[in-house]
Amino acid sequence: MRSLLAAMTLLCITPASSAAPAPAADAVTNPEMTAIFVADQAARDRPATIDWNVVGPADKIRRARTQVLLASGQLNSADDFYHAAFVFQHGDEADDYLKAHALAVVAVAKGEAKATWIAAATLDRYLQRMGQPQIYGTQFLHNAGKAWTQEPYKRDLIPDALRQATGVPTLAKQGEQLKDWTRLMP
Repeated sequence: MRSLLAAMTLLCITPASSAAPAPAADAVTNPEMTAIFVADQAARDRPATIDWNVVGPADKIRRARTQVLLASGQLNSADDFYHAAFVFQHGDEADDYLKAHALAVVAVAKGEAKATWIAAATLDRYLQRMGQPQIYGTQFLHNAGKAWTQEPYKRDLIPDALRQATGVPTLAKQGEQLKDWTRLMP
């Protein structure tokens, strides 16, 4: 896993001049990808009442269709990659989260600044799936009969300045979020 993370880090720090040229910033957004993203988000607009027996299978269908669009070169704009990152972030497997992270990085590279948050969140989700602690603190977990938690969480690795630069709340704000989750959905 360390070699995989090292390879990802190298990909992220390679100067753009040595990489393949990026498509034009005015690439047309794929309307189907936008519709998939809208459906993905709509399924989550009321967290306390989500029926996972309905949402889970629908998520799988959305991921499959997004994969077809990705594999066939039909995702081109920063929005396309941003939207696809969210769809894969709602996956089931470590590879879904890792793919979501790669998609978010592309969205950032194509100019979608708000994709920095999903890049952080997908990395946290991937790390947790691999049995490692999250590093940004984007993942809040709740198991039946237990309190809300962010654990495992390596709070001291990423300073609040880096959290803020990626659109992730500071540790203090995360503490407030944790209290809110506990209050709203005990």
